[in-house]
Amino acid sequence: MIRSLHISTETLRTLKRIGWGVLVIAGAAMVISAVERKEASTVSELMIEVEPLPNGELLINGPDVRLAIERSFGYRLEGLAIGSIDVQRLEKALESEPFILDADVYIGANNRMKVGVVQRQPVLRVMDNNGLNYYLDDKGIKMPLSPHFAAKVIVATGNLPPHEPKFLDRKRNTLKDAFLLANKIREDEFLNALIEQIHVSNRGELTLVPKVGKQKIIFGKFESADKKLNRLKAFYREALPYEGWNKYSEISLQYDGQVVCKKR
Repeated sequence: MIRSLHISTETLRTLKRIGWGVLVIAGAAMVISAVERKEASTVSELMIEVEPLPNGELLINGPDVRLAIERSFGYRLEGLAIGSIDVQRLEKALESEPFILDADVYIGANNRMKVGVVQRQPVLRVMDNNGLNYYLDDKGIKMPLSPHFAAKVIVATGNLPPHEPKFLDRKRNTLKDAFLLANKIREDEFLNALIEQIHVSNRGELTLVPKVGKQKIIFGKFESADKKLNRLKAFYREALPYEGWNKYSEISLQYDGQVVCKKR
């Protein structure tokens, strides 16, 4: 006599849950095992890619980045177990380098460690009366000169105080004045093509030096900057084409609503 086997719906559900649980545990075990094998394997190659500046230039190159890594860690990364490398520490170490804005590190195919680097972009070069010579990026962070490339940016010269990390928070600071004025100039296509230097006098007054012509542009104190620059643009566009680029030795923007010129 054959008896039929009856299994309740609830029992079937329980068996399915158990089955799925076993599969999940088995899958997790496989993933953990794979991760452990990956971490135990060694770095086969260090690949470094530095994103060029908008003009295509490099202030820091691949060998420089490799040297920074070896200087920070004390050894080469090739041949080390992947699990022994603190990726976050490596990224932070690279981002502490003066030329590096951002670093991204990850493990690619065939255990290649890939390092992507974004450079800081210099916007002002400072050459002060004390012989200091360095760049500032768009956040005011100090950068050394690069052995690979001299950035073509506005140069600030003259009586400038030493750089300090929070100089932009100062109420009165001529380095801050030169930096903010340089930013206004570089954000304007016409002015950026016109001005190559900002000189700071002992009295804290600013003088602009154009790339074309031999005249000095007396800007004065860093106040009403937008109005002064607008007057300067109007003068160069409307008056100088008729008067000639070298007719004046001095162009002053210090007087409200006026452009006062001194002939040679």
